[in-house]
Amino acid sequence: MQQSVIHINRAQNESSSVEPDNTLDRIFKAQQSAFHRNSMPSALERIDNLNRLKEALIRNQENIISAINQDFSCRSRDETLLAEIFPSVEGIRYAVRRIRKWMKPSRRHVGILFQPARAKVMYQPVGVVGVIVPWNYPLYLAAGPLIGALSAGNRVMIRMSRNTPNIAKVFKGMIQEIFHEDLVAVFTGEDGQGSDFSNKPWDHLVFTGSTATGRHIMRAASNNLTPVTLELGGKSPAIISTTVPMEDAAERIAFGKQFNVGQTCVAPDYVLCPENRVESFVEIFSKCVSSMYSTMEKNPHYTSIINPRERERLTALIEDAQNKGARVVQINPGSESFAQSQKMPIHILLNVTEEMDVMKNEIFGPLLPVVSYNTLKDAVAYVNQRPRPLALYFFDYDEANIDYVLTQTHSGGVVINDTMIHVAIDDLPFGGIGESGMGQYHSREGFLTFSKAKGVLIKPKFNSGKFIYPPYGKLIHKIIYKLFLR
Repeated sequence: MQQSVIHINRAQNESSSVEPDNTLDRIFKAQQSAFHRNSMPSALERIDNLNRLKEALIRNQENIISAINQDFSCRSRDETLLAEIFPSVEGIRYAVRRIRKWMKPSRRHVGILFQPARAKVMYQPVGVVGVIVPWNYPLYLAAGPLIGALSAGNRVMIRMSRNTPNIAKVFKGMIQEIFHEDLVAVFTGEDGQGSDFSNKPWDHLVFTGSTATGRHIMRAASNNLTPVTLELGGKSPAIISTTVPMEDAAERIAFGKQFNVGQTCVAPDYVLCPENRVESFVEIFSKCVSSMYSTMEKNPHYTSIINPRERERLTALIEDAQNKGARVVQINPGSESFAQSQKMPIHILLNVTEEMDVMKNEIFGPLLPVVSYNTLKDAVAYVNQRPRPLALYFFDYDEANIDYVLTQTHSGGVVINDTMIHVAIDDLPFGGIGESGMGQYHSREGFLTFSKAKGVLIKPKFNSGKFIYPPYGKLIHKIIYKLFLR
């Protein structure tokens, strides 16, 4: 993902004053001590914590919407509701209904050689969890790991992005109202604790951001052997088959690409389209965009690029592609000028090549390259020759083709005949693979990520193991070897 970079020693919190250098250490030690005092919170405690978080999110939703809108200069109210508040609240409801079941130890089999005995797996919280949040979905990508960590009974410290200071201030204030800092603490992105945060000896660390920064985070974590969950994004392809109705594919890709103007880790990064259908895709995609946004520059429902620096980066990608031979189709239904705006209309890029910068890294904006292919096998080979993406989208109603794509590609997740919505399915794990990340959370997998699955073997007073004690070479040893080593 392009959306998060750790800035080292950039000091200044939301009130423009530097937090004391010892604040991070003090709260970290306080959370460790609190965890040792209560290392196995009950289901009731966990449910109460989550319900308090849910109620606070609902109560503060207008403040959240306003703060994110300020940070983006224009963030669609509906996109904040749909992609930040709604899935956070639903994720809490989902977890609350299942915590008791998740916490229940699971029985395991004990072989005849080790009888009599009982075996089970206990799920204990790992301790203090660190969460580094990106700017593109600053509420949801803070709340998601927090929900999983609290469900598992942990203490949590969250570092927000310096690119979203307003929501960081609102979220920090909200958390301070409902939780003591020895349970949950939030740090703004301007508090000067960048490198210190990632270097702490966390019991688990979650980072969402770019692949390049993810490598730095993992190096820092390795000093303390800290387990990490990395959500890194990558270039998620959308493959259009030779037979799927183009209206179906183009409309759903248009929604996925325009949501948050492409500033989404699972946004369709590029399209693989049959060569003889490329012009049809361009035409229908353009119509779909225009039907969703008849205007863009002054439209409060059309989100801005997060800051001028990101807009300049995206503009440079377009210019580089044009200079290297790409044909650029700008979709600007209102014929508006964006010269002085932080907004940017969507651009389709045709005739792209691997030498173009737009095809080298995750785009993270409203640019959509289209790569033509001849056979589905060629499209799958194109995907497999590149780093594994966080998401893959395939548009086809043929079951054999669907099975082929599912079994012959690797990605963090797959959606057939749509884009992005798998992230909001509470019962699906979410996570990348390879350069798109490692580990996963959401659903029961999130509970497991933030838990230690501790194997437990319970023996009765009678000790059957003594029969194999030395001296070796007894008849019982010979019988065991003859019966089981065959």
